[in-house]
Amino acid sequence: MARADRPDLTPAAAGGPPSAESARRAVEAVWRAESARIVGALARYTGDFALAEDVAQEALAEALVTWSRDGAPTSPVGWLLATARRRAIDAFRRKSALDERYAILAGQLVEGEFSSGAVAAPGRPDDLPWDPDRVDDDVLALMFTSCHPVLAPEARVALTLRVVGGLSSEEIARAFLVPVPTVQARITRAKKTLAAAHVPFELPPSEERPGRLGGVLSVLYVIFTEGSTATTGDRLLRPDLAYEALRLARMLSALLSGEPEVYGLLALFELTAARFPARTGPDGEAVLLEDQDRRLWDRSAIRRGLAALGRASAVGRGLGPYGLQAAIAACHATAPSVQETDWERVVLLYEALGRVAPSPVVELNRAVAVAMASGPQQALSMVDKLVASGRLSGSYLLPSVRGELLVRLGRTAEARAELELAARLCRNVRERSVLLRKAAVLE
Repeated sequence: MARADRPDLTPAAAGGPPSAESARRAVEAVWRAESARIVGALARYTGDFALAEDVAQEALAEALVTWSRDGAPTSPVGWLLATARRRAIDAFRRKSALDERYAILAGQLVEGEFSSGAVAAPGRPDDLPWDPDRVDDDVLALMFTSCHPVLAPEARVALTLRVVGGLSSEEIARAFLVPVPTVQARITRAKKTLAAAHVPFELPPSEERPGRLGGVLSVLYVIFTEGSTATTGDRLLRPDLAYEALRLARMLSALLSGEPEVYGLLALFELTAARFPARTGPDGEAVLLEDQDRRLWDRSAIRRGLAALGRASAVGRGLGPYGLQAAIAACHATAPSVQETDWERVVLLYEALGRVAPSPVVELNRAVAVAMASGPQQALSMVDKLVASGRLSGSYLLPSVRGELLVRLGRTAEARAELELAARLCRNVRERSVLLRKAAVLE
């Protein structure tokens, strides 16, 4: 899933005759870079979100065969769009030869708007594969459609990664450690749900956009969170997944430059990803914050994150949930060490976050910050209230934090029991190993 600069995909650039492997690489490169624009343009063209994604996939399959024989065209995006549009016309023809929509599309084809010239003579300045004034709207509409509230959360994630991110079902399945048929079923159900609900492919009205934007941001947040700390499996990080969410957040910030929470989310992603190089050791083992070599942190990402946070603050409406989390991440990213972190500011930021987006996880994190700022006893009282509430029962996070606090208070027997409980509840192999090591050294 790593991305490269867009290559020259002509046969000559490949340094030899076409091949199946060179065609596969060309198709993957174009699709990964341009899938959102391609599907968005097709959805606007056909008025059918599901059909747009289907004919785009059919065009990819045809490209694998044709490009391996003839080489990739000079304008691969134009080729894919022209092929997909012809497939869409075929679908409309099969549905009804007299369908009014097909008559319109067929008339456009006769007039040469989508002629085979996109294949034979692609890349002409006057033969753009989409209306350049509509690209941003198409991509933005694609994001809002794939994250529509009629869809279940897991369906939104799968559909967004598929149609906006350009990931295959296999890539999504590997990222979330679920079977490929599960991902395929989610995507299929999502498209059927959108069709049954008659969800139009369009930007929501401006008055609805702020409410709908939250759904888009939450999907990106879920994707990034799973990439930054995997829920299950034997890897702590899934950086490809996190970087995909980061790429989409950058895209969204370019399209909605006046929304502070978009920049808040982007800042959070940049500042969190900046620490990735130091979060794992040579063998993939987890490295705790206090043990990380901060010289490995990505300073360019930190600068980008701080700049995005500044943009979020400059709007003047106050930071929202993502902006506040980014501000907390900035405290860590700019501190020389754990001990020199401005923990009092972190506590205040968590208090603010708890007011705008209350959750037991926020309360637990605030307790950790309180322990660093004021000592473990007050923090333990906060954690015990969470235990009594039962709001985090079944989560390894609660006994993990409680065990750490008990260690600092010298109650080692209780601490070991809590850490062992946390290890039993934790589904990530790397995090479980850290918890078991901590428990093992306690007498």
